[in-house]
Amino acid sequence: MKPDRNAASCLVEMYPEIDTNNIIEKKVSNIYHEDHDDAFFVCDLGDVVKKYVRWQKNFPRIVPYYAIKCNPDETMLKLMIGLGAGFDCASKAEIRQMLSLGASPEKIIFANPCKQTSHVRYAKENNIKPVVFDNKEELVKMKKNYPNADLVLRIQTDDSQSVCPFSMKYGAHPDSCPQLLDTAYKMGLNVVGISFHVGSGCTDVQAFVKAIQNARVLFDYAESIGYHFTLLDIGGGFPGTENVDLKFEEIASMVNLALDDLFPKSDFPHVQIIAEPGRYFAASAYTLATNIIAKRAVLQGVPGEEADSPKETFGNPFTPTRSHRPAFMYYVNDGIYGSFNCLFFDHAQVTPQILKQTKQNGVRFSSSIWGPTCDGLDQICEHVMLPELTTGNWIIWEDMGAYTISAGSAFNGFKTTKMFYVISENENTVMQSYLNGKLLPNVTISSATDDSSSSEDDLCGESETNYFGQISDYSGDPNIFYSENCRVPVEA
Repeated sequence: MKPDRNAASCLVEMYPEIDTNNIIEKKVSNIYHEDHDDAFFVCDLGDVVKKYVRWQKNFPRIVPYYAIKCNPDETMLKLMIGLGAGFDCASKAEIRQMLSLGASPEKIIFANPCKQTSHVRYAKENNIKPVVFDNKEELVKMKKNYPNADLVLRIQTDDSQSVCPFSMKYGAHPDSCPQLLDTAYKMGLNVVGISFHVGSGCTDVQAFVKAIQNARVLFDYAESIGYHFTLLDIGGGFPGTENVDLKFEEIASMVNLALDDLFPKSDFPHVQIIAEPGRYFAASAYTLATNIIAKRAVLQGVPGEEADSPKETFGNPFTPTRSHRPAFMYYVNDGIYGSFNCLFFDHAQVTPQILKQTKQNGVRFSSSIWGPTCDGLDQICEHVMLPELTTGNWIIWEDMGAYTISAGSAFNGFKTTKMFYVISENENTVMQSYLNGKLLPNVTISSATDDSSSSEDDLCGESETNYFGQISDYSGDPNIFYSENCRVPVEA
């Protein structure tokens, strides 16, 4: 399938260096249209380039097959194609998407062990050869619908220490694998290798080591019955951010040692080793900017209680008076039905940040942050200490590239679709060296213009009561509240 040359063009802004906070400040101050306060993403494609270079440095033997379920943003996928990555696809739709973007069928693995029959046929029609299985019934399905596929046996791992374990659903127990290989051989099916996945968010590097050991045992067994395996797929589980206990380089060091010991290049020159990283490439490249669309001041759970109490109650209807220290409920225009679905499905932890130019008085208040939908479940942060903010201010969320966009819905009519792409001059040079003069289809890279001149009003929220002023600037009358209008931006 040829790439769609009629697709909408995407602009990538090139900066001397990337300061995401500063870029967001410029975006929110220069949007002059009805939906100027919509939430949006900033994607730093240079971060993806740096991750690819880092991968090649730490895993020189392993080709990354990006797991597109993590984030199917097409501009990022085009970049991954250009860099030379392969792709882990789990469905007909994912295969079709990658083929439409120009990915080679030889760079795709159909990695879902349990597949819909029509999807198997689609893979056959498009010459997607590597197909994963983990049970006898899948072998029967493949024999009937795609008998000349290159089958890959997925084995169970000890993923008990991973944030998102998979082995309760997928993977054949190592003890049952010889029988599966015997069955496949008798059926005349071509099994070419072993795959495994230690779970997303792996915290125990020994899970990789043990799985590689089990894979070597099965390579030897397969050789004894007539197979000659040529593929080892070590799956995913690699961190995409630095705030983790098990660092990427630690995993790489132990995995490389295990591979050199059990699959030395001198004995296995014919074996291709791949992996299925998702969050590793996507997580840190995306920053989400959300707008405060509404605000409520409420009493803390216990009037007079200190603001740094570990637990606050926000579900009360009472507005604070001068004698009470308030807590605040902020409502933003993205939530758990959208980009923050990662809180439920990916066990993510998110941290709100305030734009540098937002005026702050130094005092922090007990705050909760809520999504825009009508569901009371739509809560992003239950308790966080923030300066008093106002409607129209922006809250920034870093590391929002993994399992956010991919599973977000448009429930209640809210869905973040706006995306700005950026890259630094240095990383653009590195990217161009990988592209070898080729262009990313329908992607235009242009130097960012100086759009810093704009009305300060666009950075400010709506006029409303300011309760910090109520506390510190009260002038004597208990019925009079200090009110501050539009806050003038302060340069960082």
